[in-house]
Amino acid sequence: MSLEIMYEGKSKRVYVKTTDELVMEFKDEVTAGDGAIRAVAPGKGVLCAAVSAYFFKHLESRGIRTHFLSYDGVRRLTVRRLRMVPLEVIVRNYAYGSLLKRMPLFRELQPLNPPLVEFHYKDDSLHDPLVLVEDVVRAGLATRELLDAMVEASLRANEELTKLLASKGLALVDAKFEFGLLGGELVLADEISGDTVRVLDESGRHLDKEVFRRSKSVELLLVAYRELASRLGLEVPTGR
Repeated sequence: MSLEIMYEGKSKRVYVKTTDELVMEFKDEVTAGDGAIRAVAPGKGVLCAAVSAYFFKHLESRGIRTHFLSYDGVRRLTVRRLRMVPLEVIVRNYAYGSLLKRMPLFRELQPLNPPLVEFHYKDDSLHDPLVLVEDVVRAGLATRELLDAMVEASLRANEELTKLLASKGLALVDAKFEFGLLGGELVLADEISGDTVRVLDESGRHLDKEVFRRSKSVELLLVAYRELASRLGLEVPTGR
């Protein structure tokens, strides 16, 4: 059955399935530098879909409401249709990335306890800028109550993912979460994969998109993503 495409982004296509459901199709494209660098990584979409489905199922089992409904076993997730909040929530367990640039007093991978929570306004043309709570409230993007709920849900998801990954011998450096509203209910949305989290193995090796940011190598990226899937116990189909 042919589905109507609703939106195409850098890493996913989103289709309309019903008035209440969407289908997210994970692409093989990989980008860095806010889309300035692009490449095709055959099989990446399958890996990201499988990992996202795994993480969403785990969070649902821990009582965290997500938009996930089902996974086709390849590169498509069926999800609930939400009214998206135009913000990203970044939870940082260790100092890394852009945090080091804006606050150089942190040392790389310095533990942050409790985790640091940031809001970023979702706009590719503006490079998803960091915003303050007061900015968001005064601009009318969200209420303080909604922002508080997003922080609470993000910290819960971060805690569950941190524990899960630690049980696999992995460390969660940071994670990006997005949310939508279903009626008045806050729901975790988008994806959770090597594209949206930073994960280190015991040797300090990245199993996430940081590999591509540094090396620009599709081959090394796929090695890292396959290793992440393997460490999670996933058998991912190849060649599709």
